Amino acid sequence: MSTPPARPRASLLLLAYLAFVSLGLPDGLLGVSWPSISGDFDVPTEAVGWVLTAGTVGYLTSSVLAGFTLARVGVGALLAGSTLLASLALTGYSVSPVLAVLVGCALLLGLGSGAVDSGLNAYAAGAFGPRHMNWLHAFFGLGVAIGPLIMTGVLSTGLAWRWGYGLVAAAQLVLAAAFALTVRAWHRDVPTGTDGGAADQGGPAVTDAGPAPTVRVPVRDTLRLPAVWSGTLAFVLYVAIEVSAGLWAFLLLTEGRGLGAALAGGCVSAYWGSLFVGRVVQGLVAERLGAGLVLRVSLAGMAVGAALIAVPGPAVLAVLGLVVVGFAAAPVFPLLTLTTAERVGAAHADGAIGLQIGAAGIGAALVPAGLGVLIGNTSVQVLGSALLVLALALIALYEWGARRPGAGPSGRTVPVQPGSEGQTSGPVRPVVDGR
Repeated sequence: MSTPPARPRASLLLLAYLAFVSLGLPDGLLGVSWPSISGDFDVPTEAVGWVLTAGTVGYLTSSVLAGFTLARVGVGALLAGSTLLASLALTGYSVSPVLAVLVGCALLLGLGSGAVDSGLNAYAAGAFGPRHMNWLHAFFGLGVAIGPLIMTGVLSTGLAWRWGYGLVAAAQLVLAAAFALTVRAWHRDVPTGTDGGAADQGGPAVTDAGPAPTVRVPVRDTLRLPAVWSGTLAFVLYVAIEVSAGLWAFLLLTEGRGLGAALAGGCVSAYWGSLFVGRVVQGLVAERLGAGLVLRVSLAGMAVGAALIAVPGPAVLAVLGLVVVGFAAAPVFPLLTLTTAERVGAAHADGAIGLQIGAAGIGAALVPAGLGVLIGNTSVQVLGSALLVLALALIALYEWGARRPGAGPSGRTVPVQPGSEGQTSGPVRPVVDGR
């Protein structure tokens, strides 16, 4: 008889939720603060592209590297150091004298954020169940929503935009200190019960017994797995759909379907709101029905929503399609992350998740920009058809990957030094060797 899964520690859950809120906060700050920033620095509006590019480069670099170095530094130390780096970068924002310095700070912020995103996703995939995995990503959306409120409040009181970044930097510093104080608590003990393990039942693998001995797997072995690359491409497609729908929906509803600007803006907010609500609600559903079933239904729902957007007709169809896409898409990112080990094998999961998080950044940047070029050369009406093609491709890719046998844990056992974070007895914990 297998041991019932332990529940997640409340302190680690709280820190994980706060970390995801902190990831979203800077994204929400920039949109509101940029008019003031560009005015202070006397640069054109389009100069924001330099800031976004630097942040994306840093994010992609650190998210990929974090997946392959997590075994060496430990998740607690990674989160503490990366959050501290993000705090320093945001402090740099608040004191930057010229745009060039701010761009450099954006690169540092991307490095810190990417490592937190990749490291925490890799940890949660092994330690948390479907409910908490969905809720973690819901809190990211909460952070994105809070960011504009902070900056709007700062500006409305007559303070400079720099105060908004300073406040968020202080909050990040407090969070970094909390991570530093709980470094040893961020252990992951992969369950080995015959009933499928704690992760499948929504229970975490965090126990007071500490982590198990590790199995290190060379990076090249992970990169050779077709399932790693199919999963990475799935993240590109998913994030491309999520971001493209939110980015171009306003233009579709105003120019393509004749809605007024205020009503169209409210409809776009409804899209993002459905994504947040969907993650809260479907976290409970996924825990009861299983990640695989919820993923298939969600992917099908995304295709249905995209089809509604593509249908030429009244604006209400497009709005309904957007809400359906948002609600259906809600659990896809967290559940794809959660089931990574099933597709690639537990030994390769950390590295694969790092690649997936980095690929998500590519999907968020390149595909929506490419759709913008397509819309500019044709019509905004093409948005629905493009989203439908992406959704169908994602379904096909997921089904192909789901039918391939998992890679299974492989590698060599590495003895753990006494007194280190990994000192315990128990089942083997697969991780990836960063060489």
